[in-house]
Amino acid sequence: MQTLNDPPSLHIDGPVATLCLNRPQLANRLSVADLQRLHQHIECLRAKPELRLVLLRGAGAHFCAGFQIDAVDEVDAPALFEQLTDAWESLPMQTLAVIQGDVWGGAVDWALACDFRLGGPSGRLGIPAARLGLHFYSGGMQRLVSRLGLSAAKRLLLAAEVWQDDQRLHGGFLDAQSGDLEALVGIWQQRLLDLAPLAQQGMKRHLNALDRRARDPDVAAQFTQDSARCAASQDLAEGLLAWKQKRPPRFRGV
Repeated sequence: MQTLNDPPSLHIDGPVATLCLNRPQLANRLSVADLQRLHQHIECLRAKPELRLVLLRGAGAHFCAGFQIDAVDEVDAPALFEQLTDAWESLPMQTLAVIQGDVWGGAVDWALACDFRLGGPSGRLGIPAARLGLHFYSGGMQRLVSRLGLSAAKRLLLAAEVWQDDQRLHGGFLDAQSGDLEALVGIWQQRLLDLAPLAQQGMKRHLNALDRRARDPDVAAQFTQDSARCAASQDLAEGLLAWKQKRPPRFRGV
């Protein structure tokens, strides 16, 4: 039986690996220790060139609720999640997120860092950064724009919009959706394993390189300033306190 303290697990079966998040009672919300364990699993995957496909799953009713908000004011959560998603995106084998239920915060970006995303018939996704006064990290913003488009990225980040059910597919977050998620995963798994691995790896590497085209250094510097300003703001402190007290935040823009 899984407990509140079960770390992410990695299981390898021939050319397919499955990485599973194991805190279903917490909607698989990630702790700092979880992120550290995930980096260890990523290095293990990277050391196995015979692998063709990695399935990313969450135990229980939901995929992942992002980072544990209680620790946001203790660590640089955006930096930790950016390191995770960038490392995951750079894996040479194909990656497929199996999305049941809800996806929140940095887990939305982690799913977008996968090559493909399959979903069940129902679930929500959202990024509550603006509700907390938190500045989302650069790599995640870039993936949102490149995968979903600027308009969708603005709705999710600036308006804190929540997408539900079929909206996830129509908005481009899911590649496919089915009432029988496991059957859909089986179809996609076989499809990916039937294709040429060298061509897949090479094209994945170059497609990701095209997507990560160099950013203007002035824009990067401004991003750093804006992010630091939010991290030191009273708004962030108020957003985290309001979340803990389960009340609407009262932001003042300072």
